Amino acid sequence: MNITRLLATLLSACILTPIVAQAEILAMVNYESKPKQTPRREGIAIMDVDPESKNFGKILNDIPLPPDLVAHHIFYNKDMSKAYITSLGNGALHVMDMKHVPYRPKKIDLPDCQVSEDFAFSEDGQRWYLTCMGSSNVIVGDAKTDAQIQVIAANGKDTFIRYPHGIGLNEDIDRIIVTSTVRPSDLGDAGETVTVIEASSGKVLSTHKLSDKPSPSGSSPVEAVFLPHAKPAMAYINTMFGGALWTAIWNETSKDFSFQQVFDFSTLQQGVPLEIYFNDKHDRLYVSTANSGALNIFDISGDLKLKPKHLKTIPTAGGAHHIVFSPDEHYAIVQNSFLNLPNMDDGSISVIDLHKQEKIASIDTLKNQGFKPNCIVMMPQWHHDDAH
Repeated sequence: MNITRLLATLLSACILTPIVAQAEILAMVNYESKPKQTPRREGIAIMDVDPESKNFGKILNDIPLPPDLVAHHIFYNKDMSKAYITSLGNGALHVMDMKHVPYRPKKIDLPDCQVSEDFAFSEDGQRWYLTCMGSSNVIVGDAKTDAQIQVIAANGKDTFIRYPHGIGLNEDIDRIIVTSTVRPSDLGDAGETVTVIEASSGKVLSTHKLSDKPSPSGSSPVEAVFLPHAKPAMAYINTMFGGALWTAIWNETSKDFSFQQVFDFSTLQQGVPLEIYFNDKHDRLYVSTANSGALNIFDISGDLKLKPKHLKTIPTAGGAHHIVFSPDEHYAIVQNSFLNLPNMDDGSISVIDLHKQEKIASIDTLKNQGFKPNCIVMMPQWHHDDAH
């Protein structure tokens, strides 16, 4: 090897080595103190969740939140320039500019929203839709200014919105599906229906029961997520207390949905199914169950999307809730805590190797400090979820 090639090789090694050593995958995790713990504390921890990183499990930045906020979920707008933080406590909504460092959440005034839950965003980035479980309505907002545009609420014999939680938006068919979950004050008065709304007008069209049991069944539909690019359009819906997975299939001729239960988690001795996610190819479905804490993998390739085939249950810890994935989909990272409820409040974050289909690590950083993580999302550079 001549001296020129030797120098080039050494220079290349010097350039590449720091990059490998500094490999990282960063996620945001909002957390809170345990019940009755004083002084109460809330925040958003930016953590390295890459099991191959030297900083694995470390908190690299800690963003303070008001201690009475009870921050719940974090959602990005379409270009990931803003993060929306919903809350169960004082102040329904905070927004964080992701292009400005240091990150600082700003309160948005929404007087018609109490106990905010889930977001959906229009594809053009102009509108957002927010479920308000405490005030039983859906707020439509301007995604540029974050000003409230419309309040969708309905009460009647056949069509109503009560304790709305999950929301799925499909603009191709101009429809929104909203779930009726539980009374937020005590998780009582559980619903059993989903409501269909015309997205362009906000008109409430119909309500559908998701249970085969006599009413009130208390099945508590919780999340409704459309499968991207599905033909015909379809959504998956979990019933939290019913312990089941349902599908909503669009009929283009009649312009309505047909609903069917497609899986019963009690057959796996699991309960409280919560979040719904897909891989990038949309041929795998992932569902978390909080009791006793697991990640479930389903095959939804081809015709199986109408009748998902359960492939694997991977135990995590009590309260398995939100899920994020590494950009190469090698790892799934599961946040384990659901509303600080007994036996569903482990507080850890599980790392799942999806190639081996097993749990390989537990991030106990927050748990060891007495905090409970409520949600996890990847930082924008690593985020690649097209269904939420």
